[in-house]
Amino acid sequence: MESYSIVTFGCQMNEHDSETIAGMMEQMGLRRAGSLDASDIIILNTCCVRGTAENKAFSFLGKLRRKKIENPRLIIGVCGCMTQQEGMADRIKKTFPYVDIVLGTHNIGSLPRMIEKAVAGGMTLSEIWPGSGAVDGKLPLKRKAGVRALVTIMYGCNNFCTYCIVPYVRGRERSRSPEDVIEEVAKAGGEGYKEVVLLGQNVNSYGKDLPTPVDFARLLEMLDKVDGIERIRYMTSHPRDFNDRLIDAIAASSKVCEHFHLPVQAGSNRILKRMNRGYEREDYIRLTEKIKASIPDATVTTDIMVGFPGEEDEDFNETMDLIRRVRFDSAYTFIYNNRTGTPASMMEGQIKEEVKKARIKTLIELQKRIGLEKNKGEVGRTQDILVEGVRESKPGLVYGRNRGNKIVVFRGDNDLFGQTIPVRIVDARLDHLIGEASR
Repeated sequence: MESYSIVTFGCQMNEHDSETIAGMMEQMGLRRAGSLDASDIIILNTCCVRGTAENKAFSFLGKLRRKKIENPRLIIGVCGCMTQQEGMADRIKKTFPYVDIVLGTHNIGSLPRMIEKAVAGGMTLSEIWPGSGAVDGKLPLKRKAGVRALVTIMYGCNNFCTYCIVPYVRGRERSRSPEDVIEEVAKAGGEGYKEVVLLGQNVNSYGKDLPTPVDFARLLEMLDKVDGIERIRYMTSHPRDFNDRLIDAIAASSKVCEHFHLPVQAGSNRILKRMNRGYEREDYIRLTEKIKASIPDATVTTDIMVGFPGEEDEDFNETMDLIRRVRFDSAYTFIYNNRTGTPASMMEGQIKEEVKKARIKTLIELQKRIGLEKNKGEVGRTQDILVEGVRESKPGLVYGRNRGNKIVVFRGDNDLFGQTIPVRIVDARLDHLIGEASR
């Protein structure tokens, strides 16, 4: 047993979990394989927030059947959010009997021990801890190469939005100690990473469960002093918990980027209440106005869901109105996906698919117009761009991000990788800006 592969579906939390899995594999003396065919172990790290992610995982597992036949010694493991669902481990065992390991989200640290057992042979091994599990901030990491390091600051969620399965598969909120977070960020800076992304289902809730409470604003203030790191970002914020103190801390920071990702989900108070979001449209609009007043260069992005149960034309029109009022720089838009086990799945008023598709098409068209207008407003400005890499499809071009998290493409070579340089914006597209290096 010499090599491993990890296939990851889902969010940045899952990507960071995969870095932990890679760290454990390397600690076992394994190396990352160049391909699935060259792997002795294949770990599938899954997501279940939407049915499409779950279907992709099942499809992938189906394709591994032939690889197991060709190489009976191949170890196949499945972990991540999908496995934490009630009854999922048994479903995987029954449908894909050639899977060797099924592991829950709370006990990822058990993977090396389970691999050793699987090598000995026998039936499918499964270990799914219920509840929320303990925070283990000392597991090894094998980070992806690049300028950006992912750092989890908390796990789980207490919000229980009626459409969301995350609290059921990730558990309740548990914060890492600020000392552990600071140590990891400092280490990432020492390893050459220029930017960190702080991860949590709701980073605004950070610290509420600690013996000595340290809120998210205070954590940002402490991280702002860490040497080696140039930029700090975070994912994701809940609008309900985004207070004035946090806005002030970000405004005063030299490293926390002026990008605010605030999932609104809907613009109708009636739908927001059915979603159990804990705020009204007026609250959200006031929040974005406060942010822009305190931080004029702020970019605001969001998540918007269309077709939630009970959504009438009037509700959808209120969402469209909110988009016009706030003028998001960009938005992740989704059609409501019925997830078994959530309260919304049992609500009356499920929306027909053709209605959902028509509404989201209209919404996307509006947001595209606004997003392009916002990008064109950047033309003529000179911005500090952290270079992330070269455009493989177009030699002579590099790309990076401004502090507002917008991608900027300009002429340059690989020697610029990891540098932050001034770039004048000369043109704009919907998904990126075009610039000219000032030096």
